[in-house]
Amino acid sequence: MSEFVLEQQNEAAAPQPSQMIRRLVWKICIATLILMAIGSATRVMNAGLACPDWPLCYGELVPAKQMNFQVFLEWFHRLDAALIGVSAIALFGLCWWYRRALPNWLPWASTFALFLIVFQGILGGLTVTELLRFDIVTAHLGTALLFFTTLLIIGTALTPYQGTGNVGKLPWLGLTAAILVYLQSLLGALIGSRWALHQCLGTSQLCTVMYSHIFGLVPPTVATLALVWLSWQRPALHPALRRLANLAGGLLLLQILLGVATFKLRLQVEPLTVIHQAVGAALLGTLVVFTVLALRDWVASRETNNYPVAVTVTATNTPVNGSH
Repeated sequence: MSEFVLEQQNEAAAPQPSQMIRRLVWKICIATLILMAIGSATRVMNAGLACPDWPLCYGELVPAKQMNFQVFLEWFHRLDAALIGVSAIALFGLCWWYRRALPNWLPWASTFALFLIVFQGILGGLTVTELLRFDIVTAHLGTALLFFTTLLIIGTALTPYQGTGNVGKLPWLGLTAAILVYLQSLLGALIGSRWALHQCLGTSQLCTVMYSHIFGLVPPTVATLALVWLSWQRPALHPALRRLANLAGGLLLLQILLGVATFKLRLQVEPLTVIHQAVGAALLGTLVVFTVLALRDWVASRETNNYPVAVTVTATNTPVNGSH
């Protein structure tokens, strides 16, 4: 009898597959954000080719003899990427192993995430073998952001949430803002990979690329500020959505200040450039989480509103069927 009770307690204490997977996803999200920050530091410190070969570094797993700050940045960037790759494989395996206890979409979402991280690894190798070709470097960051976004969607969709049914058009505004921020991040990556700011200020080249990023700031800024303002106009909005909207507004203002400072200082302060990219990724992530929760709120409210209609129809038809 005691063994049966202990077995029941152990089963109750054991995390459900969805909880275990959710925790893993959030950990990979944090590691991916760190990876993108390290990648930015590698670029601004001119360490992208510090390891001249790939996937090893000077033919070794740990290049102890050649180790300096630049080599360490590139080596650690690859190490973090490898750990994320292993974690993505584990996520893929767990989702398919427990697929009968999970939502139907989850195994396929994990498959897509694994595809992205494999493609990201291929692009990472090409950035070295193709000597930091700007289009490959830009695609490298774009894929990383897409992988980061996919993980956030999975983690947020698995997070317990009970909406208030008062989101209105906020899900679509959040989605628009997230897409615009993603595109703006790609423009920023293009500027960084082509060193457009240096060339424009120094030789008047690539100014079109640089100013497209500057003026491209307007659409995502307007969309994000509209999101914040409309969130304030809805007193019954879920507190989590309100906090996320306020966080997005704060990150947007910080990102603009960092961008102005980076431009004024002509990229001479490397940590400032790294923080600029990290805050941009955090802003994108905040908008993605807001959008997923708001969509869940919107879908739940529509299902709740449609339910009484179905009950009414059933109740109306019952006496008719009974009369026959």
